Amino acid sequence: MDVKFYDSVDDDLLKFAVILAKTEGKWVFCRHRERDTWEVPGGHRENGEDIQETARRELREETGAADFTIKPVCVYSVKGKTRENESLDDESYGMLFIADIRSFGEFHSEIEEIWITEQLADNWTYPLIQPKLLEEAERRGYL
Repeated sequence: MDVKFYDSVDDDLLKFAVILAKTEGKWVFCRHRERDTWEVPGGHRENGEDIQETARRELREETGAADFTIKPVCVYSVKGKTRENESLDDESYGMLFIADIRSFGEFHSEIEEIWITEQLADNWTYPLIQPKLLEEAERRGYL
């Protein structure tokens, strides 16, 4: 699996939004009710949805974020066989965002819990992808 980063791509290629979220300087991770691993908030873009709106919707659904700021970092792609890519040559694209959450409400029923912590997770849902997204945001000066 290969993760690459771009400043931009054609908007219609963007299928995912992933958000590196913090609150009061601490990381915000979520755990899906069917998993025992941690992930950064994010998900699929719906038909006709602006990628910024995808990011806002997913952040609200997966963390309960009520008041927040969010901004894009860069485009990323994942090449190789995944749940989305059927072959080793397939490449899927998403937009990476950062967010600062000021207040929380309820989170979506698919999420079992959120974890607010100073440390990074060590049991990632997507260990070949999520740490690389964090590294790239840091490299670009966002963290």
